[in-house]
Amino acid sequence: MNTFWLKIAGIVVAIVVVVILIGVFSSNDESAQPSEPSQEPKAKPKTFYDQAEQDKKKFLAKPKPAPDEANNKSATKPTQPTEDQAKQPRKITLYFKELGEIDNIEAERLLNVAVPGRSIGRLPMTGFSLMLQNCRRIIRKWPDSWYAFRAKQMLADMPPRYQTRYNVTKEEIDLSMYTKPRPGTKPFVVGESR
Repeated sequence: MNTFWLKIAGIVVAIVVVVILIGVFSSNDESAQPSEPSQEPKAKPKTFYDQAEQDKKKFLAKPKPAPDEANNKSATKPTQPTEDQAKQPRKITLYFKELGEIDNIEAERLLNVAVPGRSIGRLPMTGFSLMLQNCRRIIRKWPDSWYAFRAKQMLADMPPRYQTRYNVTKEEIDLSMYTKPRPGTKPFVVGESR
């Protein structure tokens, strides 16, 4: 009986050794291969963590209240933007309704679940259902808020095959209403990357 388990352990060790040897000999280690000095280093591929951090920065950044237009009229005349200013994100004025404290907390909670749901949805063999459920709740409950704007942005950024699968409508991804003032809304400045 002892020899049976020894044989099993020996087979397992042999399989592990073979897998390691295959991995070593078939690796694409760039340090082992000669490189041409004229080649530029390749950009690192984005990891899941990098994409999740990028999503957090993009979708959880709060808008800033727009400055008073009356105070800006006395400012100097606009000049041609410099190269540094051209590289900076463009600022857009959008109009949102401010939420009460409790609604703000609840909407923020739903958005904080939707953003990681977006990151998880990009993984193979997963879907965007967690993000979609929370985005639809936000849009249904607070349609004129900043949270609904971000939820619609996330739905619009979904790949088309998932938009079809989850029956995302044109109204759910339409962001045009936020560019015009509406009753009860206030102007906010939102940064947009070029």
